[in-house]
Formats: sequence, C-alpha cells, structure tokens
Amino acid sequence: MQIHRLTAFHIPVSLKRPVRHASHSRTETQTLLFRCVLKDGSTGWGEGLPRTYVTGESIDTAWQILDATSFEQLAEEHFADAHAAAVLCDRFPFAEIPAVTGATRRACFGNSVRAALELSILDAACHSERCSLSTLIHRLCPHHTIPEPAPVAYSGVITGESASSQRKAAFLMRMSGLPAIKLKVGLGDASDTESLRRVRRWAGSGMDIRLDANEAWQPEQVQEKVRPLLPFRPSCLEQPVPHSAAATLKDVRTNLGIPVMLDESLCCREDADLAVAEQRCDFFNIRLSKCGGILRSLQLVEVAEKHSLGWQLGCQVGETGILSAAGRHFAGSVRGFRYAEGSYDRFLLRQNITEQDLTFGYGGRGNPLAGPGLGIDVNECLVREIALRQLDVIGD
Repeated sequence: MQIHRLTAFHIPVSLKRPVRHASHSRTETQTLLFRCVLKDGSTGWGEGLPRTYVTGESIDTAWQILDATSFEQLAEEHFADAHAAAVLCDRFPFAEIPAVTGATRRACFGNSVRAALELSILDAACHSERCSLSTLIHRLCPHHTIPEPAPVAYSGVITGESASSQRKAAFLMRMSGLPAIKLKVGLGDASDTESLRRVRRWAGSGMDIRLDANEAWQPEQVQEKVRPLLPFRPSCLEQPVPHSAAATLKDVRTNLGIPVMLDESLCCREDADLAVAEQRCDFFNIRLSKCGGILRSLQLVEVAEKHSLGWQLGCQVGETGILSAAGRHFAGSVRGFRYAEGSYDRFLLRQNITEQDLTFGYGGRGNPLAGPGLGIDVNECLVREIALRQLDVIGD
C-alpha cells in the first residue's frame, strides 16, 4: 500500500444549540478533516477537533503544522497492511511550531492533526484490506479487545442550561432508557446543588449521574464545592481543577468522597504516566482526537488497565459522523470502559457530512458498524462546498 493523495480540509460545523460549560461556550466548531486516497484507489476519512484550552491547538495552528511539515517521507512509504499503517502514523514527525499565545505547549500539542491524519490513512488501508476498523483495533491491542464488536451503550450529557431545560433533558433521558448522565457543574451563575437535585429528581434514583467541572475550581475550593453534592450520589467528578494545578490532585482526592477523572490533564502517554506516579485520579477520560488517534488511545487504555484505573471513551462537542464512527468501533471493540460518550449527531449538529445517521437509539444503544474501514460514506461534495480551506499535502 502507498498513499497517492492526502488532502486536508478546514470546515465549520454548526450546532443546533449553544453548548456551555465552565471552560468554554460554543455554537460551532472549526474542524480538521483529512481525505486519504491510496494507489489502489481505496479512500479514507479522518477528523480532528483542535481545542486551545485542552491541548493548546487551534484550527490555525493545525494549519500551520501542515504548512510547515514535509510529507515527502510519508508519500514515499510503502506499508503492508493497516497495522503497519498505524505504526507509521504513530512515528510520523510533524513540524514544531509555537503553541497558541497564552497556551502552555505540552507533549499532546498537535494531537488533533495526528488523530485526523491517522484515521484517514487507517480508514483507507482497511478499505484496501476489506476489513473493518474494529478488526484492526483487535489486531493492534488483542489483550484488551474482543474479536467481534459489540453494541455500545452511550450516556447523555446535560450542560449549563436553564432549570426548565435541565428538567426536560433529565426526564427525556430517563424515558429514553439511557444508562448514565453527565452533568456539567462549576458554572459561576448556577447553583450546582440545585442543578444536581433537579437532575436527580427527574432522572430517577437509579440513574448513574457523574459530574464534570471542566477545570472550574481551585484546589482549595474542591472540598467545599463537592460536599453539598454528595447526598445526591454522584458517581464520579471529572477534572475539578485546572491542568496547571493537576499536581495537587493527590491531596484534593483525600477524603473527597467521590472518584476523580482526568480529562484536560489526560491527553497523552506522558500525562498518563504522571497521573499514575502522582496518584492524581481514579479514571481516565480518553477522547480520540484529544489523545492523538486510535493507537495512542489504545496505549492509554493499557496504562489504565495495568494500574487498575477506570476509563471512559469521551467525545468532543461537534464531532461529525467520522469521529462518531471511529468512537463506535473503539468502544465496541475495547473491553473495560465505564462510560461511553458520542454519537450525538442528530441531537446536536445542524448538518452532518456522513450519509449514515449514527445517532444512538433507545437505551443509548449504538449498533456495530458493518463494512470496511469506518463503515460510513462521507459526502465529499458537501465537504468541498463548505470547506473554508483546503490543502493537498500529498499529490497535486
């Protein structure tokens, strides 16, 4: 196998409603897509969502990485199969550029670009092999995966909404049979206690409800903020402090009364190793774009399993059907995750770029995807129509 053409696209993705949490509020996302065509004509797609407040990347820095990187080595490489393609993508060196002004450069910088690139090449290679991405994931990580993909049960998310919207969302999620809900907390103009009381009442006493603070609190505030929430039996607290204060989490967790999950502070292998060494958390939140793609996310699963930590497959706001499909293959193939997020397509996007509707159904159920690669069809005409920028990094 050899890459014939590799094209990057910058597209805007509009949301049906504003999505608000402690770190950010958005009505659209700026998305990076890759389209990969192999010499035999096999085509694949990949997607990455740069987030300045998570990995220090923006769509502009992603484009700068592409402009500054030489893809000649990648264009000349021959790879035997999709497994070899994954290893090739993992080792491919991107150009070093400065992070966004005001953002700290971390080892995860460029992860969204790597994730989009890797996924497009793996999708194309799997098409060439006539195998699914789930099959490849099993080959990449046989000790933590199942041979045949299984259905995925996704959880719901309730963001910084009005009281009536929270009641309605919690009730609908209960009636839809969802197994779990994540509630955003730490918004300065809202009472977390009242929000959780409201969601617990309308979602029911048996609903698994976890909390996500999105770096809202300083270490000395966490105990005070969490104490009044404990009577409502939240199951987990995600990223209670800013990444810059992550070193305090071992002390913060002492007598907190609730497990802690890392998100913004868990983006790469270096983050995972540090979290283990300093006992910063009980759970990892692994997101494919944030964590650099399929192979690097699998490496984080291995770290979590080795050290008896829990993990969830998360998603980022505004993922199109490309990342929804990738997450479906990942969560349906890898054993041991506590929660799965994603496939919110029809619920959140004004317009998708895939022909298939990957929105989960009753009970949060998402069935395995059939066919080679991601198992989806991307509307290339629509992508080219809405693209704000386009760059052929391999091919003319």
